[in-house]
Amino acid sequence: MKFPVNWGSRRWHPAGPGLKRSTQIIGVLLLGGSLLACSAVKLAYNQAAELAYWQLNSYFEFDDTQKPLVREELARLHQWHRQTQLPAYVETLEQWTAWLPAEIDEARACGIFEEVKTRLQAISDRAVPAMGSVVGTLGPEQLDALKRKFSKLNAEYRDDFLAGSPDDLINRRLKKAVSRAEMLYGTLDDKQLAVLRSRITQSVFDARLSLAEYQRRQRDALQSLGPLIAGRATSEQARPLMQAYVERAVNSPDPAYRNYQERLTRDSCKTFAALHNSTTAAQRAKAVQTLQGYAQDFGILVARR
Repeated sequence: MKFPVNWGSRRWHPAGPGLKRSTQIIGVLLLGGSLLACSAVKLAYNQAAELAYWQLNSYFEFDDTQKPLVREELARLHQWHRQTQLPAYVETLEQWTAWLPAEIDEARACGIFEEVKTRLQAISDRAVPAMGSVVGTLGPEQLDALKRKFSKLNAEYRDDFLAGSPDDLINRRLKKAVSRAEMLYGTLDDKQLAVLRSRITQSVFDARLSLAEYQRRQRDALQSLGPLIAGRATSEQARPLMQAYVERAVNSPDPAYRNYQERLTRDSCKTFAALHNSTTAAQRAKAVQTLQGYAQDFGILVARR
């Protein structure tokens, strides 16, 4: 299941330091967002902390003394999530299956996105104490690794969203959007593909503006971490600074970008509603079946906690 905030034009990107990124990764896994089949949910969920660790390590390249601490903090986050968040996921999925057979409007679609955002924000907030515990163990070599990772991911972003003709860029975004939609509805027909193409062509998405904001967050991450590394701050001192960073990463201090982000979200709501309303009864039934499968698997995970 994946209800992206921006169909075909945005992905989980390196907006901040690896710890912020790891909460996004684990959040997507915990929400079932990157799974290809319901049968994979339980396996992926049980491995979410380890998968998040490897993603996080790709940013910081932890040394042997840091690895156990990071794994321990991620395990705590995972256990908290299993105990406190999963029951609500089951309830939410059941609510979504109730309205999927009918048409939806922009407000309903935006409600879905807002709920997913709230769930992910709760994970991010819970991770702040872990950030404080880990940050003081980092050294200059970890910041160098973070800079290298940012540079690599920015290059990949340019390749995906800035390199090529306008038609090339639209086709890439369409391919991503179709892949996400078909996870829920099954194979799209020509009419539905045309709906997505039309919406992506009209989208307010601005790859350059988005990249500029990602790079601002990256600079903010490096500047925020710099004074705290190599044991120069205790966990208690680091936590409010990390919380402030997370707040700036979620709510940009740039009012122009915040305005753009709001318009982009509304645009995505319209796209999701337009696509859903173009689907057949059989496709909506497939979506219901998919979400019911997720709810069943999450329910099993709740019972095993």
